[in-house]
Amino acid sequence: MDPKCKIKLYAVTIDCPDPDALAAFYAALLGWVVPYSDEEYACIAPPGTAQGQYPGITFQKNEDYLPPVWPESSGAQQQMEHLDFIVNDLEQAVQHAIHCGATLAETQFSESWKVMLDPAGHPFCLCLMNAVLESPNCALL
Repeated sequence: MDPKCKIKLYAVTIDCPDPDALAAFYAALLGWVVPYSDEEYACIAPPGTAQGQYPGITFQKNEDYLPPVWPESSGAQQQMEHLDFIVNDLEQAVQHAIHCGATLAETQFSESWKVMLDPAGHPFCLCLMNAVLESPNCALL
């Protein structure tokens, strides 16, 4: 790649019917802030970071949004992506997510991670990854 060409992950963007509401949910879940929100678009980022300093999550309005079915089912709306969050206490993280407005998915596949559904129906995972958390390179928590 040409060294003059700069490419950096800015954000992961999620379609939803109400960007402001979904941004507020994820900001509460992560302890982040909502630096910008309007009827069509909202973004969240870690507190104290300049725009673009750290990849954030953005939410864009989609009037035709249909929540995906979890787990996937042939002929039903499929998930296009999902977010994974590393946690140090899985049960506490699940309870926090529920308090913020998430629901625990009916179908689960592991004891070390839990599939949750955000208020718009997007699946996301809370993952207990001790090997990562105990690594000297871990800067997530």
